[in-house]
Amino acid sequence: MSTVDTSAGTRAARRASRRPQVHHLIAADENSFAELEVALATLPLCAVGRVFIEVPEAADIRTVTAPPRMTVTWLPRLRRSGARRATGEALTCAVTAWADEMLCDDSESALRTEATLLGGYVGTADIVEHLTERHGVSPALIHAPARYGLPVF
Repeated sequence: MSTVDTSAGTRAARRASRRPQVHHLIAADENSFAELEVALATLPLCAVGRVFIEVPEAADIRTVTAPPRMTVTWLPRLRRSGARRATGEALTCAVTAWADEMLCDDSESALRTEATLLGGYVGTADIVEHLTERHGVSPALIHAPARYGLPVF
């Protein structure tokens, strides 16, 4: 009678059970710092994901507290050339580029993405459209302030 070593399978199952099931995407601007802080504070310590924050210029960058496995990216509107981007442009470009790169895996093993969009209305509407239409993110997984009145929420 032969025995089968299942320890490798068991180790793989344990590793898989520890992997995050949700990837968090948070987009904010300088007008939503209070909402951003609440959103970050309510995430579990083991949360994985990305935070994009658009601010007028680099001098507006400040410390935010996020779970250790969340990457925070600051997006100053003032470019090095001295030209200023339109409000929401940097945030929309960064989030849609991130989505195009990270949400390309349609397999069942892909992480579910939950988005919290706290930037301005125009950028938020563009991001919602991109996430739902191009990447098939369920509208139920996208959260934005009720004041925007976006129909997907």
